[in-house]
Amino acid sequence: MGEKTTAAPRCAALVGPYLSGKTTLLESLLFVTGAVSRKGTIKEGNTVGDSAPEARARKMSVEIASATTEFLGESWCFLDCPGSVELAREAQQALMVADAAIVVCEPEPAKALTLAPLLKFLDDRKIPHLLFVNKMDIAPYRVAELMAALQAVSARPLVLRQVPIRTADKNGVDQITGYVDLVSERAYQYKPGQPSDLMKMPETVLEREQTARRSLLESLADFDDALLEQLLEDAVPSKDSIYQQLTKDLAADLIVPVFLGAAERDHGVRRLLKTLRHEVPDVRETAKRLGIASDAGDTVAQVFKTYHQAHTGKLSLARVWSGKLQDGMTLSGHRVGSVSRMKGHELAKLAGAAAGEVVALGRMEEVAGGALLSASGKARTTTPWPAKPAPLFSLAIDTENRADEVKLTAALHKLVEEDEALSVDQNPDTHELVLWGQGEIHLQIAIDRLRLKYNLPVKSHRPQVNYKETIRKGTKQHSRFKRQSGGHGQFADIHVGISPLPRGKGFEFHDEIVGGAVPRQYIPSVEEGVREYLVRGPLGFPVVDLAVTLTDGQFHTVDSSDMAFKTAARMAMTEALPNCEPVLLEPIYAVTVTVPTEFTSRVHGLISGRRGQILGFDAKEGWSGWDEVSAHMPQSELHDLIIELRSLTLGVGTFAWKFDHLQELIGRIADKVVEQRVQPAH
Repeated sequence: MGEKTTAAPRCAALVGPYLSGKTTLLESLLFVTGAVSRKGTIKEGNTVGDSAPEARARKMSVEIASATTEFLGESWCFLDCPGSVELAREAQQALMVADAAIVVCEPEPAKALTLAPLLKFLDDRKIPHLLFVNKMDIAPYRVAELMAALQAVSARPLVLRQVPIRTADKNGVDQITGYVDLVSERAYQYKPGQPSDLMKMPETVLEREQTARRSLLESLADFDDALLEQLLEDAVPSKDSIYQQLTKDLAADLIVPVFLGAAERDHGVRRLLKTLRHEVPDVRETAKRLGIASDAGDTVAQVFKTYHQAHTGKLSLARVWSGKLQDGMTLSGHRVGSVSRMKGHELAKLAGAAAGEVVALGRMEEVAGGALLSASGKARTTTPWPAKPAPLFSLAIDTENRADEVKLTAALHKLVEEDEALSVDQNPDTHELVLWGQGEIHLQIAIDRLRLKYNLPVKSHRPQVNYKETIRKGTKQHSRFKRQSGGHGQFADIHVGISPLPRGKGFEFHDEIVGGAVPRQYIPSVEEGVREYLVRGPLGFPVVDLAVTLTDGQFHTVDSSDMAFKTAARMAMTEALPNCEPVLLEPIYAVTVTVPTEFTSRVHGLISGRRGQILGFDAKEGWSGWDEVSAHMPQSELHDLIIELRSLTLGVGTFAWKFDHLQELIGRIADKVVEQRVQPAH
């Protein structure tokens, strides 16, 4: 293999769908390179990648886990990312600073589609990536079938680097016992827990090897004229020239090499490490790809993940792009409180870090994810940090103990800093504190964190819908408020006209007082009294789209006051509105559902079943084989839409939403909403 030596530490992100085996692969990489003496398992809850309590409780990764190791004298940082589609933001953050991505997948053609959004993210940003097909020891499918399914979801050509050697066991069942490397054309036999043995290539694999190697060379020839010429002349290109072309094409995100293995048995892991060593670009090339620029000799680092830990406080996980980062130095106006290397949640203090390293910076309180920091303060990048994902699922939360309310605000601030896909919103209509995220599991993990990390048990429930009400007809109302009690009394007398307004007009107040029937200073109090009433109308909801006009009234020079006129206004509205045919208004949202074309018809059924109105559908721009379905849907039907949508689309479907208009709601559904409203609130 063409020798490539790189002094600077490199970084690879382990990404891929839930249950593909990324955390198991990390354990294998650390074990094979000697960073751990014994591999942990998900079942035992002792892996480096799942060191958080909420990860161990769920037996799944919930945040980026960083681990550094050495292979053949070179330093590597592996970032193990959660696979759950609800935690995709974590993977995106890690990918923005990685030299390459190892996309881990299962050997099942039917699951290939689950890779589509991730591969699109990688290609849009030209991030070099290779595929590691895990669990090949139990694969029931042929590699050709799997490659066809994977190629269907990859915009870049997939280049198979190995063919498996299959041997029948004593029961006549095919087992994968080794592989042939398609560049070196050497055959290897797997040995449990040890490097593979070189072996003679079995005759049975020769034809498959020749076909696959030809395909590999043809893929490379598409990007290299000299190689194409050699192939056309039936000349055999040198192995060094093939490796050089593979390295060049991977760095430019022109091809996606595909490797086979079984991380649980360490199969294919050493071969993967050798490829990373020789073919993955280094930190200088990655910084160039991202358009990171600064003065010569400047220290530049980029924060990509925040942790809040009980004993150490805030930690900012960062990649050093250039220069030498040292404890105590100032970066973009922020003093570095400490420099540490992370292994899961374990910290090892360092005096400093060189270009290429991934380190945790202590006490950088004002620094957020994506921040590019430098000693000069002049570093810049042409690559924007990915936009935070739009929220898709929400729960209203409240502390179990009222005394914890102030603590909750501080804890939520930390939670949102740690997880960029979370947000918190105080609903002005329902007065609920609403936690937003990417799905039910995502929010349950956040609630677990509040309990386990901040000792803050919270209650959660489905948030209320922002129903409103309005009137269908107008009326006139006369109200008098008179109260006599020793000294000054209270007196106000008003005549108002109430009329409906067109949808979306809100509330209007007019006065037509002539001749001082109501003195000027009391008119704002009448409006204030009306507005106070409109917070909760006869059906129990905020009232909108109506006009109130003050037409006449009386006052008393001694007993009239602002409070008296405000009270009279409330009385007038309380008496009048039930006679104006109040009607419930339901919020309708404009929704755009994004799915692979094969699921479009299912989405039509899903929308219709949730009282939605389909407006049309079209091909999604920039996404081959995907559709966007536009619809109007009631807010009350959106709460768990993402859960059903994902279950219909192998987890890849998603949607965007925004408020569009209010629409009258009548009949049984409306009656039920009003009935629930008059019951005591939570």
